[in-house]
Amino acid sequence: MAQYDLTSKIAPQLDRHLVFPLLEFLQEKQLYPDDQILKSKIELLSKTNMVDYAMDIHKSLYRTEEVPQEMTDRRVEVVARLKSLEEMAAPLIFFLQNPSLVQELRSDKQYNLQMLNDRHQIGPDQIEALYQYAKFQFECGNYSGAADYLYQYRALCTNSDRSLSALWGKLAAEILMQNWDVALEELNRLKEIIDSKNFASPLNQLQSRTWLMHWSLFIFFNHENGRNGIIDLFFQERYLNAIQTNGHHLLRYVATAVIVNKRRRNMIKELVKVIQQEQYAYKDPITEFMECLYINYDFEGAQKKLIECEEVILNDPFLGKQVQEGNFVTVPLRDEFMENARLFIFETYCRIHQCIDIRMLADKLNMSYEEAERWIVNLVKNAKLDAKIDSTSGTVVMGTNHTSMYEQIIENTKQLSMRTYVLANNVASAAVPTAQAASSMRV
Repeated sequence: MAQYDLTSKIAPQLDRHLVFPLLEFLQEKQLYPDDQILKSKIELLSKTNMVDYAMDIHKSLYRTEEVPQEMTDRRVEVVARLKSLEEMAAPLIFFLQNPSLVQELRSDKQYNLQMLNDRHQIGPDQIEALYQYAKFQFECGNYSGAADYLYQYRALCTNSDRSLSALWGKLAAEILMQNWDVALEELNRLKEIIDSKNFASPLNQLQSRTWLMHWSLFIFFNHENGRNGIIDLFFQERYLNAIQTNGHHLLRYVATAVIVNKRRRNMIKELVKVIQQEQYAYKDPITEFMECLYINYDFEGAQKKLIECEEVILNDPFLGKQVQEGNFVTVPLRDEFMENARLFIFETYCRIHQCIDIRMLADKLNMSYEEAERWIVNLVKNAKLDAKIDSTSGTVVMGTNHTSMYEQIIENTKQLSMRTYVLANNVASAAVPTAQAASSMRV
């Protein structure tokens, strides 16, 4: 299933620290050789300050206790730089860690800057040092400390670009600490800035939206209300345009969110429209399943794609999250996806046929006959469908209120013919008096 792995498309849109969870997942799933994953980790770490972690991976990769001298030298540099930044930012950090002193701060940033300078001799250099110290802490892997310092820095910063950079860092730190509620707040705050800020060019704004959507995947597939959140964000016109321009592969995630979210089934039509528009730019089993079912009405194709969808979900870092339940490990999103996808197949099939063979339907749903029969019984009961099951003949018979798609087309055609006939008569009736009036005028 490595052919459907999107890591190579997603990673360039992420902070390098956010790529580590993806590599950990791929290593666990063994989609790639272990040595290849470890080399990728070392390459990522080479541009961070997480030197000890890089040393451990090097030892594991090359099965040795020795590390290159350049790693040892790099560690010395990192420790020295960390100490230097800590000393530069120390006066401001001392102030911020003292509750009685913090009470002197107000909502007015200019007042705060003047007060810090006059009363505590803390100026722009110390505030800049706090930013650099927070950023260095982040690069060292101390995400908690970095998040705190970046929050405090933004409360004092008057440079909008630097404040925006700090907010990106704060968002990354919260994601890496899996603080999903706080991360969602930062995501919404960042979105508001991106949508309202005057960028140097539209391309910069487009790129920021693209980054935001990729980073949001961590939040939306972990937050309790994330499946609504991703639909709300990705279907906004400006963000949908960004997907169609810069991130076609994101269709996998919005399609999955729509399929598993029973309350947002009203978005299926819009989703199918986008999938159809972008089918030549991107497709995978999940988008192809929707295409087979709602565009081509190809039930055999949908059945085959559903099998592939399960594998795609299990091997996707965002969709394949495992949950331990007692002695069992489950993938909740996989289970919901398969259940709802089968429901989509059943409902679409019922729109076309009035009498349905359970055995044939079981094949289309990738279930045994007994499982399919139980599933249909529960579905008819819970969804209050106008249908009954004939166990003797092994069929599902739709009720008298059910109208097949073919019948709907015929009925609509009849209605269209009738409306056309009435309209023609009205036009003709209106034309008679007009002709008579014209004749009398000539006389």
